[in-house]
Amino acid sequence: MAGVSIKKIMTAKLITVGLDDKLETVKEIFDNLKFHHLLVVEEHKLLGVVSDRDLLKALSPNIGSARETYQDIASLNKRVHQIMTRRPIVLQESATVDDAIHAFNTHGISCLPVVDLNFRPVGIVTWRDILKNLRINPSNPTVP
Repeated sequence: MAGVSIKKIMTAKLITVGLDDKLETVKEIFDNLKFHHLLVVEEHKLLGVVSDRDLLKALSPNIGSARETYQDIASLNKRVHQIMTRRPIVLQESATVDDAIHAFNTHGISCLPVVDLNFRPVGIVTWRDILKNLRINPSNPTVP
């Protein structure tokens, strides 16, 4: 699988947000779609990534509970640029799965945006994408 193009396993359906989008918008996306990472884009260029973990850290745990206060609700008004990871580690669209594995192991990250030569996002890869697409190599069977 090492020489396989990243394009074969990346998710090309991207959900993006802008720098000034509210965390309320990000929460709605995470609550309603099966995404764990959103790409932050301005003028079609990748600027950062927001993960569901970033959002959980930024929001009050009291949102939606009986203890919810005005300050808790106000945390939904924070902006994406306040919590995003800037200058994320990326892969070029010419990368291989081996390149992705190396990046995950080297940087301890959970997603890799895939960009073209103009730094426009064309896909995203997570370690789960790699695990989902692993194939047993028939020429190298495992011994029971």
